[in-house]
Amino acid sequence: MSVTLRHLDAQLLPAWLERSRAEYAKDLVATGQSPEDAHRQARESMARSFPSGTPSPGHAVFDVVDDAGETVGYLWIGPDTSDDAGAWWIWDIAIDADKQGRGFGRRAMVLGEEYARARGAHTLGLSVFGFNPGARGLYESLGYETTSVKMRKRLG
Repeated sequence: MSVTLRHLDAQLLPAWLERSRAEYAKDLVATGQSPEDAHRQARESMARSFPSGTPSPGHAVFDVVDDAGETVGYLWIGPDTSDDAGAWWIWDIAIDADKQGRGFGRRAMVLGEEYARARGAHTLGLSVFGFNPGARGLYESLGYETTSVKMRKRLG
């Protein structure tokens, strides 16, 4: 099985932005945020990263493509928010639900590492929601280490 990253066609970016924003808001709701707060946070986050609807400098959005040329997901990668130019971040990665478990995510992550390294990155970080143990297991198997843990208890 081969996987490649293909830059997302600029004409498809508005639809991708809406999909990514909606998925992020859905994940925030799953962590306990109100739908209103989740949608506001997702809108503000995407507006910072995609001013005027285009990626911030250094950021790239890729289709994850299988060996048959079919898009099976996406990867958004770019510099992190620190002053360290060599610190990069996987801002979002998603593999279509019916394609998960076949190695597409693993291969996309490795290709993302290669992409970042070629642009001077010396670290690559990411966040993973606590309700996604499958993704956390994948990242750990690729050598990612936990750097912080955020916890909450619901009262009432």
